[in-house]
Amino acid sequence: MRGFETGQTVVRRDVHRSGRVWSELALRVVADAGEALVTACVPGAEARWPALYARARAEGDRTVRTEAFDAMASGRWELAGTVWQETDLLLWKPPTSWFSINAFFVPEGDGRRLRNWYVNFEHPTRRTDTGFDTLDLTVDLVVAPDLARWEWKDEDEYAHVRRLGIVSDTEHRAVDAARGEVLAMLTERSGVFAQAEQWAAWRWEPAWPTPRLPQTAQRMGPEGG
Repeated sequence: MRGFETGQTVVRRDVHRSGRVWSELALRVVADAGEALVTACVPGAEARWPALYARARAEGDRTVRTEAFDAMASGRWELAGTVWQETDLLLWKPPTSWFSINAFFVPEGDGRRLRNWYVNFEHPTRRTDTGFDTLDLTVDLVVAPDLARWEWKDEDEYAHVRRLGIVSDTEHRAVDAARGEVLAMLTERSGVFAQAEQWAAWRWEPAWPTPRLPQTAQRMGPEGG
């Protein structure tokens, strides 16, 4: 499949094994090279999330997030239109890795500063005509801007989705291997972390409009895949 051009809008979709879309986020391409597809968005970028997940975020109630995973296990959920909020996001996705590395930037004075790195453990990339598909597997690693400290996040939710069968034994083994791979990258300052200072200095291209979902994605119902 052809590569994407810098500045092009692409859509990241989380797709359940049933083929149903779990979430969509509009992004713009920063770079598309063999080692990774690098994309980004800013507040206002269009997205669609499970309605229960959106409610949990709005209310700050993590128990509703648990309900969202229960809905995923049952195969019944609805998507709600929303927008990305608060942070500029830079997303580095190696094609065959069971993770993506994200950098979150927040306002500081007249500019932006890197708040933290954030490793999402998820399915390897499946390219589509409009972007790429993956599936977030809930467990994450939060890394300090200087890479000196990190902590695991959402281990409780990961245990829950394991119990529900959302994450299979095969996927669990892949996540375990990916955890070791990421920790080695941090220790050795390899992969994206070899260029941590360069990426920490990244800023959104002002000429780029805020990413919007394609009309076909906006019309796609919750059964779409």
